[in-house]
Amino acid sequence: MKRYLGPRKVLKIYIDSNEIYKNRPVWEAILILAKNKGVATVTIFKGVEKIDTLLDPSQKLSVVIEMIDKEDKIMSFLNEIDSIIKDGLITLSDTDVISYKHSKFNQE
Repeated sequence: MKRYLGPRKVLKIYIDSNEIYKNRPVWEAILILAKNKGVATVTIFKGVEKIDTLLDPSQKLSVVIEMIDKEDKIMSFLNEIDSIIKDGLITLSDTDVISYKHSKFNQE
């Protein structure tokens, strides 16, 4: 069954994998905070290569944290992470979300 969930906001956070916040990786701290705040969807993408890495192999790889939720929740979450991210890039974009749940794929 396909269901249109409506307009949502996509938040992407680009950080270095070696960034630390309170003795844990920044990506992990953000993931825990997102879970505690009830953000609908969070996905962590860990890079396998970075263009600068070819020139400087000592550089750490990037991590991209992608979140999708209603605009008010994303904007509120942005205020929460100000103290966690010291160096990174954030992008925001609008999207429409469609959810798929087919019972035929859930049969054992």
